[in-house]
Amino acid sequence: MTQPLDIERWDLECEFNNTDHRTDLNGVNRLIVRRGQIFTISLYLRSGTYQPGISSLDCIAETGPQPWEQYGTRAVFGLSDSIDTSRWSAAITSPPGDMATLAICSAPDAPIGRYTLTLGRSGRIDLILLFNPWCPGDAVYMDNERNLAEYVLSQDGIIFRGSYKYPIPTPWNFGQFESGILDACLKILDMNPKFLRNPGKDCSGRRNPIYVSRVLSAMVNCNDDNGVLMGKWTEGYEGGVSPMFWKGSVEILRNWNTQACQPVRYGQCWVFAAVACSISRALGIPCRVITNYLSAHDSNGNLVIERFIDEEGNMSRSTEMIWNYHCWVESWMTRPDLKSDFNGWQASDPTPQEKSEGVYCCGPVPVRAIKEGALLFKYDAPFVFAEVNADVKTFMKKKDGSTSKVTSATAVGQKISTKSVGTDAREDITHQYKYPEGSAEERDAFQKANHLNKLLQQQQTRGLDVTIKVGSDMRKGCDFDVFTVVTNNTQTVKKCRLLFGSCAVSYNGFLGGNCGFKDLLNVELSPGAMRRVPLRLNYSKYGSLLTEDNLVRLAALLLDYDTRETFLAVRNIVLDNPQIKVRIMGEPKENRKLAAEITLQNPLPETLNDCCFSIEGANLTGGQVLSQRLPSSVGPGEEAKVKIYFTPTHSGLRKLVVDFDSNKLCHVKGYRNVIIGK
Repeated sequence: MTQPLDIERWDLECEFNNTDHRTDLNGVNRLIVRRGQIFTISLYLRSGTYQPGISSLDCIAETGPQPWEQYGTRAVFGLSDSIDTSRWSAAITSPPGDMATLAICSAPDAPIGRYTLTLGRSGRIDLILLFNPWCPGDAVYMDNERNLAEYVLSQDGIIFRGSYKYPIPTPWNFGQFESGILDACLKILDMNPKFLRNPGKDCSGRRNPIYVSRVLSAMVNCNDDNGVLMGKWTEGYEGGVSPMFWKGSVEILRNWNTQACQPVRYGQCWVFAAVACSISRALGIPCRVITNYLSAHDSNGNLVIERFIDEEGNMSRSTEMIWNYHCWVESWMTRPDLKSDFNGWQASDPTPQEKSEGVYCCGPVPVRAIKEGALLFKYDAPFVFAEVNADVKTFMKKKDGSTSKVTSATAVGQKISTKSVGTDAREDITHQYKYPEGSAEERDAFQKANHLNKLLQQQQTRGLDVTIKVGSDMRKGCDFDVFTVVTNNTQTVKKCRLLFGSCAVSYNGFLGGNCGFKDLLNVELSPGAMRRVPLRLNYSKYGSLLTEDNLVRLAALLLDYDTRETFLAVRNIVLDNPQIKVRIMGEPKENRKLAAEITLQNPLPETLNDCCFSIEGANLTGGQVLSQRLPSSVGPGEEAKVKIYFTPTHSGLRKLVVDFDSNKLCHVKGYRNVIIGK
């Protein structure tokens, strides 16, 4: 006859368990464990002792408001001789006595979230269960410790912006272990419309990282729900802040959580992606931010971007555009709904662009499916395929209403980038999305995608050629030259008209004011000749037109008078902001006050007013943004300098993210890696 254990009190051993489960950075004041891995609880008995084979303990694990065994949100189990890591199980691992060590293991496919664990008649404890990429039975299992350290545990990182010719690393504080962030992430799951409609079914779905990542893709934007961020891609950020303001996800998630789940204003693609990455890592899904340069936005699903220009080379606005870059995330998981070839990295995009199953979300779709042109696989493969592979066709709309095709060598899906494991260097992962241009495999992928073969178009040799060249020193505040190079590859003399213009542009392709223009009516080229035409860009003209992206679009339009053929070259350039210098003063030690001296030289030929430095860093600034304003203006060529104090709370390598803002230089970013000792 069995005898139930008479429990007086218990110790959740949070410090040991959380450290063992790699959740201790969330704190050790509550139990946070990963599924499919053993954790232990010390039971102190009121009467009697634990006796093997005689003592019993009924355990019930429940999650969600409607726990149900059929949904997998309720598990009933008792004591076993040993732990079975394939399901919920429990065993006493200590010798007989009035204190018993209870080992418990959750199922490796148990739904994640908040749990109540009932132990017999008197024990009722709370815990949080997360995905476990260290567990071979978990769908997010990743068999590489360096990758796990980067894609799950690292609280800071690099997001690449700028242009494909000049990728610029932007530091970001993911901060997934900062105080309150895990609670905010769990609340995001509970605020999603699927949970509000059917909590039991939604909580059951949380066993599946495919389901969870799709929910997050929808909930990071607020277009259909009480999501985290509101997007804005035009100037004027009244009622919020510029997307450039954010240095990390912590303040965004805290604001959303503490302000009645009202959307935080404002985000753009890299902010949406970074927040999605923070949430995924917090929940235990390995995740990284991806940047795709020259990213196509195909709104009608035909895998072709059609652009229209007028006879002056001005481009018409359209819902189909080529973004200078676009960011999304990749999450690591198996795809049991597909063939095993498609396990691994899955692309999801939380930026609201097009609806998927009636909701603004995108993915997860296997990166391998994009490379192979397997566009029937879930989810949203055609849209992601077009972002990296779409054809671009350019047409000229003439004043008489007619249109003609413009020859243009615009490519999409260039230098697809992410942060390298363990370093701040850029890793080029274009080969994971695309076969090499011109290869037989690429041709096969296009045919499989039922797509027009752009290779044939690209291989045509053009008689006239126009390209754009730039120098190496293009700093904001300076005057500089850019060049268009026109080449005659024919055997006859060519007479042409060349229009060479520039305008400010935002990263997602919206054009601003004219920064400089040249119209040469009589360009004559002898056979085989090449002509280099300069265009001067003056700060006095472009300075007030630049957006916070510091981007200028250059376009050269060449008209052959004899054949009436038109050729177009387009290139975006990014102007360098000044460098922020960060000097750490003293030896960085855990829980000891530290100072950073931060300096920046004004590169502009005008005075900077209202200057402010701010810093943020995971386990460096307590999840806060520390700011300090300069008491006086900074003249041309002068240095802005401040000293900011902060206190590291954990040892190890940390990234200090620095931001400078003034009336003329907005959101200049820098960073410094700080090694903290104990």
